[in-house]
Amino acid sequence: MTLGKIWVFAEATADGQPSGLTLEMIAKARDLGPVEAVVGGDGAAMAGALGAHGVTTVHATGDLGGALSGVPVAGAVAGAVEAGNGPDLFMVGTSYDGRDVAGRLSAKVGATVITNVVDIELDGSDVVGLEPVFGGSTNVKTKFTGDGVKIVLVRPKSFEASETGGGAAAVSDLAVPDAGSSGGATITNRHVEESEGPQLDAAAIVVSGGRGMGEADSFQLIEDLAKRLGAAPGASRAIVDAGWVPYSYQVGQTGKVVKPDVYIAAGISGATQHMVGMKGSKTIIAINKDSEAPIFGIADLGIVGDVHKVLPALLEALQSR
Repeated sequence: MTLGKIWVFAEATADGQPSGLTLEMIAKARDLGPVEAVVGGDGAAMAGALGAHGVTTVHATGDLGGALSGVPVAGAVAGAVEAGNGPDLFMVGTSYDGRDVAGRLSAKVGATVITNVVDIELDGSDVVGLEPVFGGSTNVKTKFTGDGVKIVLVRPKSFEASETGGGAAAVSDLAVPDAGSSGGATITNRHVEESEGPQLDAAAIVVSGGRGMGEADSFQLIEDLAKRLGAAPGASRAIVDAGWVPYSYQVGQTGKVVKPDVYIAAGISGATQHMVGMKGSKTIIAINKDSEAPIFGIADLGIVGDVHKVLPALLEALQSR
C-alpha cells in the first residue's frame, strides 16, 4: 500500500542545490508514494535536481525577501493542509530550519510530530516511524493514530540518495499567508566556514580524535592523518566542549551524523552519544589504550595502544608508500 501524497521539505546548499539530507528523504519517500517537494524560495532553481531524484512537483513560496524560512514555509503548508490540498505525510530533515518548520506547522494545524526518525514504514494505511532511544541502543516504533497530516523529522544518513533519471519537476506556486509580526525576523548575513578537503558529513573517510589525545596541540596528529588519507577530521563532544576544535568537527547525537566507508576513532572511548553519530560507518577502526573501551564493541578493527605512538607510526608508514 502507498500513501496518496508525500511532501518533502527541500533545503538548499550554499550553491542553491538540494541538500544531501533532502535527497536522502526523497529516496525513502519514493517507496511510500508519489513525492512532491516544498521549497522556501524559487522552486525553478532546484526543479532539475529534484526531478532527477523522482520529485514530480515543486511547491515554491517564491522569494522570501530574506525572511527565515520557518514562518513562511510553515504558514504556506498549513494553508494547503487547511484547504484540503496538503500532503498525507510531510517529511522534514532534522536541521535548524527543518525543526523550525516542523514545530510551527505542528502548532498551526494541531498535528503530531515524530522526531529523530531513521526509517518509515506503512502498517496498512497507518504511518509508522522508527526511532532510536536510550542513545541508540534500542529502536522503537511510533504510529500516528490521528487524522490529518503526519509530520516526521528525519535524521541525516538514514537513507541512501539515488537518482531515478526523471526530468525536471513541475513548479507550482504555494501561497504564503501574511505572518504579521511573526515573520519579522530576517537574515542579514551568512557565514560559510572555510574548510579544506571533504566535508565531514559527506566524506568517504573520517578520522576523529577524542579526549585520549591528551591536549589540544595533539589534535594536529588527527589533522595530519586526515590530510594524508584525503579524509575529513572529526571530534568527540568532549574536546569540542573543551575548545580544542570548533563545533563543526563534532560527531555524535548533538553533532553531525556520519556514515563513511572508513571511520577511524583515535583516543575516543565510545560514549553512547558519540557512537550514535558514527556506528553506521562501513568499517570502524578504533585506537585506544584502554582495552575495555566501549568503542571496541562496535569496531571492525581495534588497536589497543597509545595514540601518540600509533598515529605517528601510521603516518610514517603512509609517507613511505
